[in-house]
Amino acid sequence: MGTIRSNRVGEQMKKELTDIIGRKLKDPRVGFVTVTAVDVTGDLQQATVYVSVFGDSEQKEQTLRSLAKATGFIRTEIGKRIRMRKTPDIFFKFDESLNYGSKIESLLSEIKRDDEDSEENEDHPKP
Repeated sequence: MGTIRSNRVGEQMKKELTDIIGRKLKDPRVGFVTVTAVDVTGDLQQATVYVSVFGDSEQKEQTLRSLAKATGFIRTEIGKRIRMRKTPDIFFKFDESLNYGSKIESLLSEIKRDDEDSEENEDHPKP
C-alpha cells in the first residue's frame, strides 16, 4: 500500500519539479535540465530526484550545485502545489542510465557490424 502512494507522490513531484525548474527557477547556472525520475521513500520523508543535464561535465556539476542551493525554494514550491503533511527532503542526483543506455547501444551496434563483416568474409573466401 505504501509503495503505491509513494509512486503516485513521486510521479506528481516529477511533473511539478519539471515546471518549477523550467519556469520558476531563475538561476542562470542551471542549464537545460530534464527530470527523469523521482524516488520517494515509503514513509514519504525523502525524495531522490534524478536529473539529466545537457552540457559538459563542468556544466553538469555547476547545475547540480545550483539545484542543491535552491532546494529550499523548490521544497517550498512543492509544498504549495502538493497537499501533504510534510514535504519530503529533496536530494538531486545525475541520471546515469542515459549514458549507460547509449554505451550498451554502441556495443550492440559494434557486435552487429562484426557479425556482418564475418558473414561477408565467409561468403567470399580469400583464394
